[in-house]
Amino acid sequence: MAMYNDVMGTLVRVLAADNIDNSTKQSWQKLIDADLRQGGTGSTLSVRDKFDYDCCLYALLHRQLDPAQWDVLVAKYSTHKANKVSAIGRLVARMVSPAPHLFIYKALTAWAIPKLKGVQAGKRSTDMIVLPPEFYDMNTWDLAGSPERTRRNWRGGIHKRLEKLEEQAVIHATEIFDSEQIFVDAA
Repeated sequence: MAMYNDVMGTLVRVLAADNIDNSTKQSWQKLIDADLRQGGTGSTLSVRDKFDYDCCLYALLHRQLDPAQWDVLVAKYSTHKANKVSAIGRLVARMVSPAPHLFIYKALTAWAIPKLKGVQAGKRSTDMIVLPPEFYDMNTWDLAGSPERTRRNWRGGIHKRLEKLEEQAVIHATEIFDSEQIFVDAA
């Protein structure tokens, strides 16, 4: 059933499906629901039917993606705090790097949960995970005091591995989505 517009928007929506309940709507979901009411994409489906389809795609991705690919997508795009933290933990255990464990953990976490402007100062309302500003200070990631160049190389290597894994996961997810013919222009 063709009802989604693009891969990244679909990934974010599908990965958010496990964090949505029927009592309150996410702000992005209200926009989609408004589009449905106005006869937009997927308007022949009820909001509940579209949510059910999101859940089916969530289960399909979880089943068909490699566990590391699933974890990198959940770590980067999920809005479910516990799932995001669990995925980060599993990715840390898989990460191969000469850096110490604490450094790997903090570099990976900072990649998955980037610093958001205005959140720490209370200027934005959010239910997302917000790390303290000092968490992003690379000087706190290595207790042995390795040279800055070494720490930058470690961080760069970790981020490159994560970005490559994310790219592979998005390609695989795109193949899965294409096989399901879910995109509007694919019909």
